Amino acid sequence: MARLKTHDEALRLRLLHRAAATVFDRGTAALSLRQLAADVKTSTTAVYSLFGNKAGLLRSLYEEAARLFVARLAAIRPTDDPAGDVIRLGLVYREYAIANPHLYAILFADRSVQCPSESESESPREVVETYRPLVDAVRRGQRAGQFSAESDPEVIALSVWGTAHGLVSLVLSGNEPPGLAVADCYERALGALVAGWRVSEGKVQAFADAP
Repeated sequence: MARLKTHDEALRLRLLHRAAATVFDRGTAALSLRQLAADVKTSTTAVYSLFGNKAGLLRSLYEEAARLFVARLAAIRPTDDPAGDVIRLGLVYREYAIANPHLYAILFADRSVQCPSESESESPREVVETYRPLVDAVRRGQRAGQFSAESDPEVIALSVWGTAHGLVSLVLSGNEPPGLAVADCYERALGALVAGWRVSEGKVQAFADAP
């Protein structure tokens, strides 16, 4: 009779999600492999078998958060309206964060704490994969004449990413301005930003140089 496999993918995911909740609530310093095993009703041997050590667990935690995020972004298929796709990607960004606040927090936690072995100058593959769909949409928009070909597509993408992240962070941290719900203005804010980038490069520069 085959031996029952207990250190399986289901257990790995339960451990990761519980670890994410702990880090979200109390930080990485509060993450104990022994307590994590007890919380999930498994053995510390199982935790070590699956992740090696705490650093391996944190790395796996980041990779899982990024994997789910990338998969969600990939569900937005390109259309013949790239500027609209940029906004749709921003909406998905918010949906992922609200649905998975613990995992979202892991994505933007201090990388030196999560993976101390990585060089500060390195850009993890997951960072590139989460950013690529937005840059690709902007580039398609440039080819379609929706954005100026003279603008840096990565700068446009970064401005959209930063706006989305800032607004989402206000919600998750409970710091929305009194009487103003981010959910009510989020899409309009993204739309206004994208519309601004659709202004010609010359006008954008004129605005920047204005006193």
